[in-house]
Amino acid sequence: MTAKTVSSAPPVKKTSLRQALLAPVRLAMGLIDIPMRAWQKLTGLNGMAGVLLAPNMLIFTVFVLLPLVINFIYSTTSGSAIFLQNRTYVGADQYRILFDCGSYLDPSTCAADTFWAAVRNTAVFVVFQVTAMLIAALATALILNRELSNRGFWRAVFFFPVLLSPVVVGLIWKWILQREGLLNFALSPFGFEPFSWLSDRFWAFFFAVFVSVWAHMGFYALILLAGLQAIPRDLYEAAAMDSAGPIRIFRRITLPLLMPNLIVVLVLALIRAVQIFDEVFVLTGGGPGTSTMYITQYIYETGFASSLRNPGLASAASILMGIVLVILTLIQLGVSSRNEKKGARQ
Repeated sequence: MTAKTVSSAPPVKKTSLRQALLAPVRLAMGLIDIPMRAWQKLTGLNGMAGVLLAPNMLIFTVFVLLPLVINFIYSTTSGSAIFLQNRTYVGADQYRILFDCGSYLDPSTCAADTFWAAVRNTAVFVVFQVTAMLIAALATALILNRELSNRGFWRAVFFFPVLLSPVVVGLIWKWILQREGLLNFALSPFGFEPFSWLSDRFWAFFFAVFVSVWAHMGFYALILLAGLQAIPRDLYEAAAMDSAGPIRIFRRITLPLLMPNLIVVLVLALIRAVQIFDEVFVLTGGGPGTSTMYITQYIYETGFASSLRNPGLASAASILMGIVLVILTLIQLGVSSRNEKKGARQ
């Protein structure tokens, strides 16, 4: 009896300690419960939805909706002043300036030549970056889906760059690619002379694409990996019994069943690529010249960084970019909805 009494003492202490720690939480929840109950009696159960949504709607209004409205108002004014009362209303003149072009394929014929150069750079970047992203993410997902030793470790390694700040990513690769950087140091034993990689237009673009793919590939690979793991293993076993080769299995089984995930990855990668800014701005600063200046950097420099800043023109450009992003988002929602309906029917 004595042994049993002694052995049961520690749980009692743990319980009393837990109750002591939870006492302030219970007190706070009890105080919150008083006005919540009063509001529920006043408005009914349905009125509680408004109370719970109010903080989120307030944050959305202050930090999303209100800035959008102010941004649109800025796009209808001119001048370098920041305060709206010091700016001149010009209507749609800022949009006319952006679309005043002899040929949209030749930025030098446009009134806003830097804007169309940024649009052209962004379009080229999106094509190469999204293509490379899809290939790299799919290859990574296929490798990580295999029976590897320490598979969890390798999955974490590929996902780790996603956790880094884009500014940190840009600084790391800028240190690697500078003339006295790690890449030139690694190539020097093979007889290569030090080279300024980010001062060459081709290599600056190449590494802008490479670094952005390296930084974000893990996120998309994770989406594709989830799709691969959802494919029934029985299909692969049946294909192996029919002596189907790896390429035929990939074309006939893996790729069709993975297509919904690939479409989601494609749309998300497009949205992110159009908004590219942080890592490329830190890495190249938009140079050499304007070869790696993309639309978001143009908006930033036109509105804030340039000595001849024009917030109205920058706002008009951001409105146009926002329209493109809305279209891409609607495409993603439409594709997701269609895939959900297709899955429900199946």
